[in-house]
Parts: sequence; structure tokens; C-alpha cells
Amino acid sequence: MFSTQFATFAALACLSLAVIPVRSAVIQVTVGGTGVIAYTPNQVTANIGDVIEFTFAQKNHTVTQSTLASPCTPLEGGFDSGFVPVAADATDFPLAQLTVKDLNSTWVFCRQAGHCAQGMVFAVNPGANFAAFQAAATGNASTTTSSALPSATAPTASSAAPGSPSSTSVATSTDHSIIVGGPNGNFYTPSNITAQPGDTVTFHFHEKNHTVTQSSFQNPCTPLSLTSTTGQPGLNSGFMPVAANATLNPTFTIQINDTLPQWFFCSQSGHCGSGMVFSVNAVETGPNNFAAFKAKAIQLNGTAASAPAPASASGSGTTDTTSAASALPVRSAAAMMALVGLVVGIVL
Repeated sequence: MFSTQFATFAALACLSLAVIPVRSAVIQVTVGGTGVIAYTPNQVTANIGDVIEFTFAQKNHTVTQSTLASPCTPLEGGFDSGFVPVAADATDFPLAQLTVKDLNSTWVFCRQAGHCAQGMVFAVNPGANFAAFQAAATGNASTTTSSALPSATAPTASSAAPGSPSSTSVATSTDHSIIVGGPNGNFYTPSNITAQPGDTVTFHFHEKNHTVTQSSFQNPCTPLSLTSTTGQPGLNSGFMPVAANATLNPTFTIQINDTLPQWFFCSQSGHCGSGMVFSVNAVETGPNNFAAFKAKAIQLNGTAASAPAPASASGSGTTDTTSAASALPVRSAAAMMALVGLVVGIVL
């Protein structure tokens, strides 16, 4: 069954790739990753003819079309990548492409057990509706605006979806809630936590426009993807614009797999240099502690991390319609490169 779908998807992909205009953008989205239950970024703005390229990382996820009203239910007749398992030590990551056919909103979720309910959703051209879409997925009707949210015991992991690897239930895992930004200033609150393997960390984004971007202790204001010598992609929420009067706040959840220190910063221009950094499991008794990490970020002034933010949090809403995007073929990175080379030769 899957091989038949794969052949159909491949034929559709070759057709759609052949007619992509030269000026079309290719927008990269990472699906999952080590300790990541999210699409990174989780929303994009795209024009007709643009291509959304999904890179499937660990462990086992899908790209499945849904609707604004029912985020965690597959849209009848919509696209679905199927489960794409990726080993923890993988070096070649499967790819899937989605060609944008119109400017209507396109809504996506992961069908892996429990992932949509943890906020693993994605949207193309969501307008001002993404926060409501994610809130509907997680079952949150509203989000508190206090400076910090109490930790809560996470539900026991359910059985894995068909075709996915088995998972171990962790009944005592804790979800650590972190406020990102807000009226009190450019901070993560709290900014330094201790978490156990199996715990999750949920970032709640408040005004105005921030990110949660993984870095390293040596380079606090530079994305890990740019400094890693082992090819680590690093975690990155992407920019999350939130209006000052917002009642629904987008979230970004990561899973902790070990007790090693993890370092993060906000890539909004100037924020890292002002000390907007965050850490998990920093060793406070050693030299590489949180205070030293923050001091180094301020010393470097965030110049290596500054990036232009997308449009402000304000914007008009869009209606939920059936997507006209093409099907999602899943291939290895090597196969995709061969395809792209062929198409470039045709276009030129």
C-alpha cells in the first residue's frame, strides 16, 4: 500500500518540481529531532509556487493535513506523509516537499500518539489564527498571563501509533513551563531549570516577538546549527509574534533525554545581548554555570545572533479552506538532491 502511494507521490512531485518558477522560494522545516516534539519553525508565510521542504528528524513523525476547527483530525482527501521513522544515529534524513498552490491557510499536525496534543502542529499562511489552532490542538481555551506557570505532571505516554517504534511510559515525568517575554521584559521566566530525562519543557510565548533557539556555552548568541562540529541541527522555535492583547499564546515543547546542559537564546535583534538566555541542567558548581553563560552573552552583545524578525504580531485573520497544495513524497536527502539537479537542468 505504501509503495503504491510512494510511486504516486513521486510522479506528482516530479511534475510539480518541473513547473516551479525560478524565483520560487524553498522554505525549510524540520520535523521532530532529538528531544523535539515540534515542527521548526511551526508556521511560515509562503507565496504561490513556493516549496515547503520538510526534513524528517528523530524519532517518528508525520506531516498530515487537518483543519483549523479540528487540528488533530486528518482532513478527508488531504495530504499525509505517513510515518517516517528516523534512527537516533541517522545521518541521512528523509525529505518531503509541499508546493503552495494558493494563499489559503494550510493546517498540519503529527499523527504520532500524543504529539498533536502536545502542540506539534504547523501552518502555512495562518494569518492571526495560529495561536488558536495550537490551543485547540492542546485543549487550552486560554493561557495565563502570570510571570510563571507551575510545573504539572505529564500524562503517561500512550502506545505508539501503527508503524512507529515502541515507546516507554514515563508516569512521573514533569512538564516545566517557561514564559517567554511578556510585559515584564525580555526574559525567560524562569531562566534556568533542572530537568530529568523524560521531562518536557513547554515555552509559552508572550509579547512581542521572540524565539527559543539552541546555542552552545562557548557561543551563546549563535545558533547551534552554525557552530556544531558534529552536524547537530539544534532546536529552534522560529519567531513567535504575539500581540500585547493576545488571549491565546503559542507554545513550543521539547523533551529532555539526558542530564547534559542545554543552552538557549532569543534570536530577536539585541535580545541575547541584553541577557535573554535560558539553560537546562547547567552545572552551577562549575565554571560553565548559568551566570557565566548569561555574562558571556552580554559581553558578546548578541551581535552574532541578531536576525531580522518577521512581520509584527498584528494581522488579519484568514479563512480555513481545503489546501490546493500538492502531495507529499518522502525521499532520502540523496535522492532529493538528484531530483533537484535534474529539474535545475531542465529549467536552465
